[in-house]
Amino acid sequence: MALESNERPDKPITKFESMLKTDDVYFFDAEDFEDIVHHYLNHGKISLAKKGIKIGLQQHPGSIELKLLQVEVLVFENQTEKAEALLDELQLLDNQNEEIYIQRANIYSKQDNHEGAVHLLQQALSITTNSFDIYSLLGMEYLFMDNFKQAKESFMKCVEFDEEDYSSLYNVIYCFEFLEDYDGAIIYLNKYLEKNPYCEVAWHQLGKQYYYKELYTDALTAFDFAIISDDSFIGAYFEKGKVLEKLGRHKEAIENYETTISIEDPTSHAFLRIGKCYEKLKDTEMAKYYFYQTVHEDPLLDKGWLAITNLYFNTKDYEKAVYYINKALNIDGENPSYWKKCAQIHTELKNYDQADFAFKQAVDLGNYELDTWLKWADVVHTNGETIAAVQILSQGREFYPESLKLLYKSVGFQLIAEDPINARITLMDALKIDKNQKKLHLFKDKFPEFGDSEWTQKIVNKYNKAS
Repeated sequence: MALESNERPDKPITKFESMLKTDDVYFFDAEDFEDIVHHYLNHGKISLAKKGIKIGLQQHPGSIELKLLQVEVLVFENQTEKAEALLDELQLLDNQNEEIYIQRANIYSKQDNHEGAVHLLQQALSITTNSFDIYSLLGMEYLFMDNFKQAKESFMKCVEFDEEDYSSLYNVIYCFEFLEDYDGAIIYLNKYLEKNPYCEVAWHQLGKQYYYKELYTDALTAFDFAIISDDSFIGAYFEKGKVLEKLGRHKEAIENYETTISIEDPTSHAFLRIGKCYEKLKDTEMAKYYFYQTVHEDPLLDKGWLAITNLYFNTKDYEKAVYYINKALNIDGENPSYWKKCAQIHTELKNYDQADFAFKQAVDLGNYELDTWLKWADVVHTNGETIAAVQILSQGREFYPESLKLLYKSVGFQLIAEDPINARITLMDALKIDKNQKKLHLFKDKFPEFGDSEWTQKIVNKYNKAS
């Protein structure tokens, strides 16, 4: 027996679930079924959504909207052929329904045909007066295509429709940031704030733009306004703390980080920043306490282990430093800066084999900094492998062909390796760059046994005459 919906005044969801538990069949309007299905889709309850569609189509077999929801479920389940076949049927019935084009665009998007999806969404725009959702979908497709300019304009349309659509507002700013147009973001946010002066989200984003431009005073003002607009806005306190750190106001920064902890459960990132502030204030014990709190809160935060490493490294407790850098490496063994720090610690411990290995890992992972080549070569030379040290410096010269530090050190190591021919060539290359010999002391100070030798003086004199 079918009962009319007005015989049972309960909400459609409750009534629908009650019906599923009994043998009764309740009658719903098509719009009620749409609401029921949307409810389950929004909550990720796909099986209940499918039941709602099935019963809904039994009661309203001609409902295009319910069939479109059926398409949405089919697309979600990657049954694209069935979805497209159903869309073909629906398009014959209603060629001017924008939802048909939206669902086709959704299929194209899942197939990575983002240009095709954009074309279909633009068709949908041409036949609808309700374009808010379509612009949001367009923005996402443009993001997939790395077309940040068009994405930005699409999300701006969404914000025009709904000034409280913060998701779209974030996406607008994300596009500005990706385009490195921080000035454009600042202008846009200031215009937005003229209409919405108490929007904490916009003040927060404005503060971040000023921070990127190193306009720290302006950033501080923006974050203060964000806090005035919402005094429980954790993000604003955290970003304000970062600005205060940049301004050297570490005690005030600590206060702001502590505020974030008092509002919500403490986070490892807040503990880490507090520890960094105490480190700047030269309060080693408090810094240590908060760094340990960081890794206690999140044992997988490698930056926490690195902070402890640096603390012990700076206090020359290298045994503990090597223990903690290994903790960081166990979490992120692909980080070249961690391997470089590991190499520096082993160098201090005179573990030259381990230092050599760590420097090699750092370079293999992309650390090509000048001092990496110089320190690595020193380690290998100290370990009795001077020819290998010369080869390392030669690699470094590929990245820094005019580095006098590399060139003069190469000369010294080549002489130690009893290779005077290549040493002479390298020294001449260095003198061509160091025309006034202002940096020749780099060679003489590092290698006094060769610096004032007859061999060196002869080459320098020959160069001077030739130039």
